[in-house]
This record gives sequence, structure tokens and C-alpha cells, in this order.
Amino acid sequence: MSTPNYRRTRFACFFAYLAMASIFVLPAMLFTTFRQMYGISFTLLGTLIVVNFCTQMIIDLIFTFFSKYFNIRATVRIMPLLTCVGLLIYSIVPSIFPEYAYLGLIIGTVIFSVAAGLCEVLLSPLIASIPSEHPDKDMSLLHSLYGWGVVSVVLISSLYFFFVGTQNWLYLTLFWALLPLIASFLFWISPIPEMNIGSSEKGAKVSGRAKGIFLCALCIFLGSAAENTMTNWISGYMEIGLAIPKEVGDILGLAVFALLLAMTRVLYAKFTPDISKTLLVSMIGAIVCYLVAGLSPSIILAFTACIGMGIFTSMLWPGTLILMEEKIPMPGVAAYALMAACGDCGASVAPQLMGIIVDNVSVSSFAANLSQTAGLSPEEIGLRVGMLIAALFPVMGMAVMLYIRRFYAKKKAA
Repeated sequence: MSTPNYRRTRFACFFAYLAMASIFVLPAMLFTTFRQMYGISFTLLGTLIVVNFCTQMIIDLIFTFFSKYFNIRATVRIMPLLTCVGLLIYSIVPSIFPEYAYLGLIIGTVIFSVAAGLCEVLLSPLIASIPSEHPDKDMSLLHSLYGWGVVSVVLISSLYFFFVGTQNWLYLTLFWALLPLIASFLFWISPIPEMNIGSSEKGAKVSGRAKGIFLCALCIFLGSAAENTMTNWISGYMEIGLAIPKEVGDILGLAVFALLLAMTRVLYAKFTPDISKTLLVSMIGAIVCYLVAGLSPSIILAFTACIGMGIFTSMLWPGTLILMEEKIPMPGVAAYALMAACGDCGASVAPQLMGIIVDNVSVSSFAANLSQTAGLSPEEIGLRVGMLIAALFPVMGMAVMLYIRRFYAKKKAA
């Protein structure tokens, strides 16, 4: 029997990951439009973000414990269709039935968030299951496409809104809904390799694997927290904390951050340095960037530190998956689902914690007193304190990586 050619399968994974970026970036770009056109409050719009991440975490946890009950091949092929259906409902219901606009946004968000959760759970183990001479390169390239996708969505959508207007957002959303259709077609005409559901090892090996997976899950939680705190707050911090115009903050801030993130993942795929050392250096670099962003009186230095986080946080999520594959052969879909759940938890908890810190510090007597001597508003002080506290995530991540390196060095010597 001839060996299947998985080249098209690999391309389908890459394209699906690229297409998925729209559901994370486009809604945030439309929040002001939704408020103006449909009168939806910012509180309700913020709830859409919570629904997005909570839905993804539920999918992650379902696959962590019940992955053996799913037809993996069929799920992979249906996954992009759910993205398309979610975007269609998200765009068409508010446009045709404006009185039910928020209901349409909620339903659409739930559906494409299910697809996003499946994407996180299945695409990484699928790439890892495809025979390859350089699986770590494939994993890094896969995750780099999210960054390229973010840059593409920001630039194309910004140009569309400039020339066509935000009132015609429906047609732009329909365009982004076409991309997952292409991804689904590619999966249907491509062979899907067997994916390991879970480990069949017993005894001491299970205990060692479980500890290794737990350490990797903790690492991806802290890495995702470090990355997504900056991703979610970079625009607001540049606008309020550094007094940089919003347009400049969005394009030169978020877009360049995503570009550096994508480029760093591509460079890793090209040179493939030692992954544990890469993760350790990344954590240290993230600590420095957060400290400079929070403490530096220079706007240029603080700005550079914010976008520089794109370099140092780029490998924290995919790199942990590569580390797990390297240290724990054939970890299984359930392990990848657990990693995705921990990553999503970090992505939702950390930015929310940052918001709580900023709100509380801004109204404190500490900020009021310091603002009189530092020449900063209480809100600016709150944002800077938030950046300093956010540095704790990579600090803890550095400690975890040092322990992981020591743990596997002892295991290798035994």
C-alpha cells in the first residue's frame, strides 16, 4: 500500500489557522460600529469576549476528558464550516433584523468560538501526526500563521472601512466567512492521519508523563497570560498611558506586535534552536519588556518594549507544545486539549486581572498622590502599575522553565 501524501493536509492546516484569525480580530474592530448602529452597550459588547473564551474553554475541557468519543477526522473537516456558519449568523442577523442584533451576535459568537476551540485542540496534534523530518518547524509555522492572519485582518479591514465605510461591515464579514469554506474543502479532499487519543502507558511512566504534562500546562498558562495581557492592552496603553494617537497605536502597535510575533515563529521554524532554552530566554525577555513599559519615562522606550513583546512572547504557546512533543512522545489529543484549555484560561484571566488592577489603582489615594509629583494622570499610573504586575506572569514562567529543565535533566541522567 502506498504512503498517503500529506502535503495538502499540511497546507489545509496552515490555511485553516490563517482563516481563524478573523474571528479574534474583526469583532473588536466592529465594537464601536455596533454601538453606533444598534445601540449596544460596551458592557454587552465586552460580554461577547467572555462568551468567546468561555466557549473555547468548554470545548477544550470536553476534548480533554471525552476525546475518545469523537470521530476526529469528521470533526476536523466540519470545524471550518462552523466558523463560516458563525460568521454568517454574526453578520446577517443584525443586518436583516436589527432589533435582534445582539442575539445574532451572541449566537454567531458561540458557533465560531466552538470552531476556534476545535482549531486549538485538533490542528496542533494533526500537524504533529503528519510524517515530517522537522515536526517542530511545522508546529512553529502553523502558529506563525495566526500572527500573519491578525496583520492581514487589521490591514485589509482598516482599508475597507476607510474606503467603503463601517456601515457596510456586513460585506467585509461575508468575505472573511469565505476563507473557512476553502479550508473545509481542502480537508475533505486531503487524507487525515491517525491521531493518538491518549496514552496507553501504565505505572511509573504514567506518573512521569502526568507530571510532565502538568508542568507544560502550567507553562502555557503563564506564557499565554504574558502574551495576551499585552495583546489586549497594547492599544489602550499606547493611547492613554503613552498619549499616542489611537490610529498609530492600532497600526504601529497591535499590527506590528502581531507581525513580530509571526516573523519570530517563522525564524524559529528556519533555525530551530533548543526549545527549552528558547522558552527560558523568551520569559526573561518578556519580564524586561513589561518592566521597561511600566517604568520607563521615555515614550519611545516604552513603545518599543510593548511591540518588542511580540518577539519574546511569540514562542510561549507553540514552543510549549513543541516542548511537550519533545519530552512526552505521542501525548495524545487529550493532552493537547488540556494545553489549549490552560492557554485559553491564561488568555482570559490575565487581561481581566489587568483591568481590575488598572481600575482599582486609578481611584486609589496612591495614584492621586503620585500623579501630583510624577506629572501623570491617575489612569496613566494605573496602567503602568498594571504593566509591572503583569511582569509576574513571565517571572513565574521563568521559574517553571528552570524547574522543567532541571526535572528532565535528572530524568535523563537516571
